[in-house]
This record gives sequence, structure tokens and C-alpha cells, in this order.
Amino acid sequence: MSETEATVASTATSYDPLLDPSTFVFPQPLSTPTLVIEFCDRCHWMHRANWLQLELFQTFPPQVLGCISLYPRNSDDTAGRFRVWLVGSDDTRHLVWDRKVEGGFPELKNLKQRIRDIIQPGRSLGHSDKKT
Repeated sequence: MSETEATVASTATSYDPLLDPSTFVFPQPLSTPTLVIEFCDRCHWMHRANWLQLELFQTFPPQVLGCISLYPRNSDDTAGRFRVWLVGSDDTRHLVWDRKVEGGFPELKNLKQRIRDIIQPGRSLGHSDKKT
């Protein structure tokens, strides 16, 4: 057996507790708000929801916004739906955006401002901020 084969064989049989699934612990409930992007799957709006998710993750750090979930809907009563919900750490729910109520999809700047106004009213969004 070559030296490389012996190393691979000994590594395969060695025990690493970091890779033992029985030691894994599910994350504690978040102490920060969660954002839920609810969208109509039949309308193929997953890419739009995913893009918003990425942009919002880049704007709000995990200490401020702990989770952004995508929630596809696929039934007659949810057809055409695109909503953004903010769920506080105390389980309060805010409807931040509804496509049907607002008459279209959110501009990223406006959505960031609405979210910020709820979770961190004094925070500056830099170039995405409102003009005074």
C-alpha cells in the first residue's frame, strides 16, 4: 500500500466529532425579525423573489434581519400573489408589500426603506435612503 493510500484509509476510518450527525444541534429560535417573501409559483416569480432575497441579505446584516424565507404558493386563491411579510421576534406580523394592493412589484429602494422603518428606524441606507 502506498503512503497516499494509507493516509486515505486511515482518514476514512478515523472519527471526527465535527462530522458526526448525532452531535448536530438545530439552531435556536431567532431573536431577530424574519422576512417572508410569498409569491405565486404559477406566475414564475421565483427569480424575482430570489433576487429580492439576495439584495435584502446584502442590506440588512444577520444581527438585524435573521432570516429571509421564500414561500411559493400554487393554488387558485393565491394566483398572482406577491407579498412581503415581516415577522418580529415577538411574533408580530407586518405586511410590508402586496402586489395587488400596491399595483405592482416593489422597487428595491422603497422596499428597503419600508423594512428599515419597521426594524431600525434610525438606520441610514446610504444611497437607497429617502431624500430629505
